[in-house]
Amino acid sequence: MHHSFFQASTSGRKAPWLLLLLCVGLLWQTAAAQEIKSPNANLTLTFALQADGVPTYRLTYKGREVIKPSKLGLELKNAPALTSGFAVAGTKQATFNETWQPVWGEVKTIRNHYNELAVTLTQAATQRTLLVRFRVFDDGLGLRYEFPRQPKLDYFTIKEERTQFALAGDHKAFWLPGDYDTQEYSTVTSNLSEIRGKMKAATTPNASQTPFSATGVQTPLMLKSKDGLYINIHEAALIDYSAMHLELDDQSFVLTSHLTPDAVGDKGLIQTPANSPWRTVIVSDKAGDILESKLVLNLNEPTKFKDVSWIKPVKYVGVWWEMITGKSTWSYTNQENIKLDSIDYSKVKPNGTHGANNAHVKEYIDFAAKHGFDAVLVEGWNTGWEDWFGKHKDYVFDFVTPYPDFDVVELNRYAASKNVRIIMHHETSGSVRNYERHLDSAFQFMNKYGYNAVKTGYVGDIVPLGHHHYDQWVNNHYQYVLEKAAEHKIMVNGHEAVRPTGLARTFPNLIGNEAARGTEYEAFGGNNADHTTILPFTRLIGGPMDYTPGIFQTKVSAYNPQNTSFVHSTLARQLALYVTMYSPLQMAADLPETYNQHLDAFQFIKDVAVDWDDTKVLEAEPGDYITYARKAKGKTSWFVGSTCDEQGRTSKINLSFLDPSKKYVATVYADAKNAHYEKNPQAYAIRKMNVTSKSKLSQYCAPGGGYAISIMEAGAAR
Repeated sequence: MHHSFFQASTSGRKAPWLLLLLCVGLLWQTAAAQEIKSPNANLTLTFALQADGVPTYRLTYKGREVIKPSKLGLELKNAPALTSGFAVAGTKQATFNETWQPVWGEVKTIRNHYNELAVTLTQAATQRTLLVRFRVFDDGLGLRYEFPRQPKLDYFTIKEERTQFALAGDHKAFWLPGDYDTQEYSTVTSNLSEIRGKMKAATTPNASQTPFSATGVQTPLMLKSKDGLYINIHEAALIDYSAMHLELDDQSFVLTSHLTPDAVGDKGLIQTPANSPWRTVIVSDKAGDILESKLVLNLNEPTKFKDVSWIKPVKYVGVWWEMITGKSTWSYTNQENIKLDSIDYSKVKPNGTHGANNAHVKEYIDFAAKHGFDAVLVEGWNTGWEDWFGKHKDYVFDFVTPYPDFDVVELNRYAASKNVRIIMHHETSGSVRNYERHLDSAFQFMNKYGYNAVKTGYVGDIVPLGHHHYDQWVNNHYQYVLEKAAEHKIMVNGHEAVRPTGLARTFPNLIGNEAARGTEYEAFGGNNADHTTILPFTRLIGGPMDYTPGIFQTKVSAYNPQNTSFVHSTLARQLALYVTMYSPLQMAADLPETYNQHLDAFQFIKDVAVDWDDTKVLEAEPGDYITYARKAKGKTSWFVGSTCDEQGRTSKINLSFLDPSKKYVATVYADAKNAHYEKNPQAYAIRKMNVTSKSKLSQYCAPGGGYAISIMEAGAAR
């Protein structure tokens, strides 16, 4: 290459000194730049050292710029930065191709196929080494920093990570305000250039919140370019590190990593050998490809669990929505200023509104058993709920002492006799030290009484004060709970914890997370009608969400006359969410007496699977609509769910995903013609039809509505 270039140049009679310069420049570029492509060659990753030894990367998709040349590196506390002065000491390329089977998931098998470039960088001035590893998949890029064990870099403190994502324009963004303590905001849809002007209104009140910037946003960040590229930026395998946000320069449209600080402002305490989480960029010219991407899962390690037989998807009901709406209470009394080690609950006056009482819990167990549900969640069963929130109490719960009207032994005997489990609830009130102090006895208690799953909660500020929900120390706490739970064969559903980053591949007992604004907010003023058309493109990129769908009585005042909130969804769309909001842990969140009034629609919740062999995105546009088809695990039946925004639409799909050799009966649960999420949410229509793989469907979705379809093989038993 260099020889022919030299010959061509001489024929043009260039000056010898210019020739020399050109050749040296080209040789330098060749030596400094490394390039790898995705297996299908659509994506190209280029690594290069800029002047002064600044490491950079660039990503293109089908020749279009996704990430312009962007700087890499970290600033350290009381030490020279790892941002410049580097030379390439070596590069290594590799290809990896495997298929693996998740313990539970959206598909039966996942292909993990990528080309890898590992660049070893040395910083001569400090004699330190940094390795940057890139993996390019057909659907995107993962990159991470690796810090080998070395004499000149053993312990260090991160001041800030400086990974850039230089975008090619003022993309449309689906964003949440950057915050060290909560993701429970409504997603804002705007151009990047509009974020600064919309930030104040977007930062709505929360039980614990620490916004940090006028242009800081959270990940997963969903973007759409003006020329139709869909781009998603997130992270994978967040272990022993601080969660990443993105700081936007709204002049240049460069996003830079911004890590969550700990109680003294440090962004990470590292001991080598170590590595950062993966920084991920998923990209396609088709929205559905973002939803179907398994890149974040693939960047996590395979599970080390030898036995996974105890990990099972769960469909459940629970004593929960009635407390969220204000119909009943978590607390057993109306007393205040409780000290757990001195109060005798047998001698205090009950308030008469406590939800977790024996008779009421048995009603839920009966309902679960009658309709084939796996479990009943019971919140408010344990002592301490009188003054659990906002006091920054250290000793706030002990996780083993029930209120006088909750008989642990009898209720678990009763549940077991009906083949139903009770799901444990551990609200920590953010007091992580107290939880760790009680963790062994709490899990032993669960093992003793037959509980195999726990919903954890971290409402309020973290105690010890000063720490944040997403800093390294607290992330390590969540990890500790997860691993300790696995020792006891307990599944975990974490609420108010850090948003997931694919760790469920490695630790499949993490069967659910909240980490976003869930259904509970429908009782706190409501979620936007487009909320569930965005979450699969953002929050769910890292892992499933315990969104708690299935609310049929959308007027909260029906349960609590003082609460004027309403659910921003039609009843038919509540059914669709069981398909569009993927989770191996799905709740029918409304009250049994409400379901008993709509047993025809409730049939879909009974039928729908929670574990899948295959998933297809039939149509999708973030913020507007999503339609999924999913095949039930080990069965021939398929389920379709479609959700749309406040505009309403007509969905047109074909059923070509069905087995062409089979005939099916489809039951369509749809919005009635006059349905509307605000004016007429409970108007639905159910119809049955015979279908095959050649069938096409045109279905109206009301404003804030949707539809759900169960497709069963003709003649097959339910």
